[in-house]
Amino acid sequence: MARELHHVADGPESAPVILFGPSLGTDLHLFDAQVAALSDRYRCVRFDLPGHGGSPDVIDDLTIADLAEGALAVVGDTAFHYVGVSIGGAIGQWLGVHGGERVRSIAVLATAARFPNPQAWPQRAATVREQGTEAMVVSRPGTWYVEDWARRDPAGEQRLLDMLRAARPDGYAACCAAIGTFDIRAELGSVSVPTLVVAGAEDPATPPETVREIADAVPGAEYAEVADAAHLLNYERPDEVNALLDRHLSRM
Repeated sequence: MARELHHVADGPESAPVILFGPSLGTDLHLFDAQVAALSDRYRCVRFDLPGHGGSPDVIDDLTIADLAEGALAVVGDTAFHYVGVSIGGAIGQWLGVHGGERVRSIAVLATAARFPNPQAWPQRAATVREQGTEAMVVSRPGTWYVEDWARRDPAGEQRLLDMLRAARPDGYAACCAAIGTFDIRAELGSVSVPTLVVAGAEDPATPPETVREIADAVPGAEYAEVADAAHLLNYERPDEVNALLDRHLSRM
């Protein structure tokens, strides 16, 4: 990543650092509830993907390695824990394998070592480049979140969909390319940091059996499922996810 990723930091400057990586089509506000729960004890640093939120746009296709290098640049030489959702979770897996001694632990949510239907990502990228990210909005209910949650929290649903609408097509498409070519399955056995792997029980994008493959491949990894949650489980079910993260982080 040649360009700097937009990021914000909350919490005491002297506290242990947690770096948060968001899902495709969202921005750093995906983690508002996690920051609210953890920033009294941790320095919570959140970044936006290229073409999302406040990060610069890109034109050329990206890889997960590109995105991970951009995330590393956000924290510099500081050691950190990492929490990521979906593509953010792919970045976390790459950091677990390649990030070196700066990475203290990883928590990867609703993600995959090889995302299902990799051949579909070039088509999604083309659709978004032609029609904008609005073209993806109709498919998010039931994928990003369960329908019952949207009925209970229509304002929360609107905030998520507004993040998607605000994402720029070129940056979104470049991240699609990173997802479509990602495959770290053969390398996960080398992860040696404490690892938490979490699935949404109702997630059709990265079903529990797909997410569990990560935990099965990483030595000593902990696996958990969150009931009544789809892909953006940390946003739908913040209390459950925050409890899992708190327990994971408190062990170090």
